[in-house]
Amino acid sequence: MTRVRFAPSPTGALHIGGVRTALYNYLFAKQQGGDFILRVEDTDQTRFVPGAEDYIIAALKWCGVLPSEGLGFGDGSYAPYRQSNRMAIYQQYAQQLLEKGWAYYAFDTPDELAATRNAMEARKETFAYNAITRLNMRNSLTLTPDETATLLAEHAPHVVRFKIPEGDGNVQFSDLIRGEVSFAFAQLDDKVLLKGDGLPTYHLAHLVDDYLMRITHVIRGEEWLNSAPLHVLIYRAMGWDVPVFAHLPLIMRPEGNGKLSKRDGDRLGIPVFPLHFEHPITGDSATGYDETGFLPEAVINFMALFGWSPGDDREIMSLDEMVAAFSFEKINKAGAKFDYAKAKWVNQQYILAMPLDKLTPYVLPFLQKSTSSEKLNDAVFVREVVRLLQERCVLLTDFAAQSGYFFEGIKSYDEATIAKKWKPENSAKFEDLVKAIAELPDFSAPDFELTTKEFIQSSGLKMGEVMPILRIALTGTMAGPSVAEVAALLGKEEVVARLRNGFSHFNTATKSA
Repeated sequence: MTRVRFAPSPTGALHIGGVRTALYNYLFAKQQGGDFILRVEDTDQTRFVPGAEDYIIAALKWCGVLPSEGLGFGDGSYAPYRQSNRMAIYQQYAQQLLEKGWAYYAFDTPDELAATRNAMEARKETFAYNAITRLNMRNSLTLTPDETATLLAEHAPHVVRFKIPEGDGNVQFSDLIRGEVSFAFAQLDDKVLLKGDGLPTYHLAHLVDDYLMRITHVIRGEEWLNSAPLHVLIYRAMGWDVPVFAHLPLIMRPEGNGKLSKRDGDRLGIPVFPLHFEHPITGDSATGYDETGFLPEAVINFMALFGWSPGDDREIMSLDEMVAAFSFEKINKAGAKFDYAKAKWVNQQYILAMPLDKLTPYVLPFLQKSTSSEKLNDAVFVREVVRLLQERCVLLTDFAAQSGYFFEGIKSYDEATIAKKWKPENSAKFEDLVKAIAELPDFSAPDFELTTKEFIQSSGLKMGEVMPILRIALTGTMAGPSVAEVAALLGKEEVVARLRNGFSHFNTATKSA
């Protein structure tokens, strides 16, 4: 049975690159009828950020990428899913590697390591703790068994390192995206498996967890590709089956040079996290896609397309459609440039296609942030506002930005257009229109439109002399949905009052000009 995992570290907000990794794991698991697990890798307690675990869980829930088991999603047969709750497990596997001769104790002090590094740099050599340098260091390979035992009995500070094979050999493995991959032993160094405090490093802990949790496919970012040969060697040293690897391309800056980071988001004014996050220690905050006005379905859709395509012309796909179309063969090896304009376009397509009953609850929180109008309590009114603006909005924030005149009245007018279009001598004619509207027995968009057309015909004014004036009087701006639709939603009493207030303001503004 296919089993995959997403295993972030709780060191801050979950980057969208992590969201995409989780998504690809989810798509593959669903397609194969397998399990998708959330595991938190928190062995590095020096970088642990309070609240980060909850953020990761909330972000996945918001995106709709839901693990079948794991932290925050229910225990399966392989709990616990937090590495800090599994510490005793890792010690025994490190001991097995020591007993098999695949690992060794290293007692080098920081000063000794620094001295060796400085000496090599003076010779224009790069220091690495490897098959060559380890024979000149203070470890259980160069010490006698009695010396090693004495140091251990005295609790001398030490780490446990993996012993990379000597010689001209190499490590080969297959990657679903990159094909056959090979690393020479000489390229690898003896990584630490257990740190001086007895805690495991990522290299040991995640392998043990993957083995015990029966992970069949390791789908992770490209940044782990250079560590993969070490991981393969550890698997083989333990006599375990090596999982299938897939190392995903990076999400690059829009300029294409370098990995997209929070700093890039701040610089460009674009979100790089799914949800808002405020660091509890530093106070730094990060804007999320949710508060920026993106629909979660849209975020998942455009995230999927950063490095993968379904192999046809489709760009808008549901999660189920992505599951059906997903394959590693269609993932590019090269990094994918982040395209924020494309992200907004995808979001707009979702806004346009979403049924009002589903879209309105997404829009309402943004309206509530922009106004305290009692009209927000009128569900029918709010729904109609969303309907009128739906075709004009790219982000959910646009609904709030464009709807002010529905809820708060008019705070300012488009004075430049007034100066061009308003003629004081037409005041009496426009007052006739106001009277005609006030006398309408029924008031609807067709009624308003018919009355306006009849007025244009009888007054001798042109369409271009009337409709801009009505729009500005009702909304304050030239932008917006159909004037008749706006009028119908505002209601006859409000329309009459706004028209009279507007015409009065136009006269005053024109005279003062």
